[in-house]
Amino acid sequence: MPTSNAFNSLVQGTMVEGDIKSKNDIRVDGKIKGSLNCESKVVIGPTGSVEGEVHCQHAVVEGHFDGKLNVSQLLTIKETAKVNGQIRYGKLVVQPGAVLIGDVRLAGSVQVQLPKKENNHVAHNAGNKPTEPGKASEKEAANR
Repeated sequence: MPTSNAFNSLVQGTMVEGDIKSKNDIRVDGKIKGSLNCESKVVIGPTGSVEGEVHCQHAVVEGHFDGKLNVSQLLTIKETAKVNGQIRYGKLVVQPGAVLIGDVRLAGSVQVQLPKKENNHVAHNAGNKPTEPGKASEKEAANR
């Protein structure tokens, strides 16, 4: 169970490559290349950079992120942030000035496939022979 005042911090000038798991909040002012799984809140500070995959409940991005970001609850992207990749969120706040590029979707959302537009220039009759708009097919003309 996370403690309310306990958090992890990766200070500026520190780089970590690999997988990180945390039950408590984590603040990144250095660089992470790999995966970060946090049961609480992730803050990427203005000098922070994360390249890889992040799973957490809450996130605040002020620095750079590139990869897959999965936030089950609130994702806040500050004006200094540059975020690129596949982003999934429960709720989203993007401040003016932030850069957000990629596939951004509400967590659990389903992509809806819209039907294709039909060609309105050619009509099809019962005999499956195309006719020009406004003209009757041979079969229709013979029945008149």
